[in-house]
Amino acid sequence: MATDPRLARDPRRTTTPPHPPPPPPPLESLPQQKPLDPRNGTDGDSSRSSQPSYSDGDFKLKFCTVCASNQNRSMEAHLRLSLASYPVISFGTGSLVRLPGPSISQPNVYPFNSTSYDTMYTELNGKDPRLYRANGLLTMLERNRSVKFGPERWQDWAVGTPRLDHKDDRGSAGVEGGVVDVVITCEERCWDAVVDNLVEREGKLNRPVHIINVDIKDNHEEALVGGKAILELADMLNAAAREERNRSGGEWRNGAGEGGGGASFDDRVPDIIATWQEKWPNLPALWTLAWF
Repeated sequence: MATDPRLARDPRRTTTPPHPPPPPPPLESLPQQKPLDPRNGTDGDSSRSSQPSYSDGDFKLKFCTVCASNQNRSMEAHLRLSLASYPVISFGTGSLVRLPGPSISQPNVYPFNSTSYDTMYTELNGKDPRLYRANGLLTMLERNRSVKFGPERWQDWAVGTPRLDHKDDRGSAGVEGGVVDVVITCEERCWDAVVDNLVEREGKLNRPVHIINVDIKDNHEEALVGGKAILELADMLNAAAREERNRSGGEWRNGAGEGGGGASFDDRVPDIIATWQEKWPNLPALWTLAWF
């Protein structure tokens, strides 16, 4: 991320300035981040074209939301965060995507990474539109297909690899590099899966990442409540990260230590979660610091 030219005027960054700092470059010379226009209207779907763009001048932490099938809880949180202009991606930790079927022994099962939300919607609407409208699946899939192509599996995510084929996803601006600062899971078993997987990956990027679980029941009503709570937590974390970044007078680098603002932020995260938990006691939280 490019250094904010306004930080050059911060008196805390220079102790004995014999010369005035250079003026910031003209706006015309700075790279411009234009709002993404998915598909450029070629398929008639403009539902994602109004997504907010990410700007270096308005510092934002990068988030990832995770549930079992990347359908309900993680997608509600993904949408909420993206509408608040946060860079965000989302995943599921299950082996397959499982949606309720006509009976408990007849779920609708799909593979991750290759099946679109639109395909699922079309298939279920063709099978039994009355059933799947009544149980909320069609409404959920309508929301999901306005956010991104389809469910992705956490274990298949190549961390640090540019996500160039996800430029149309909501919240994609800012996470093109394939790394995030905070992962928020929506169930303890998903938190376990993420932490275990990161241990197996052995932290080859040497980049710290906060793993937070917000335990949300897997139904549409609780997902709405959980999405609101996750957005509030994200706002609290982002405010603290911005404070530490401004205090250090340096470019934000998660866990950067001296001059980077990251170490002090890392120290504040448990207290932030504790404060947040007081307001949301029915959403038990877990936290650990892991490494990409």
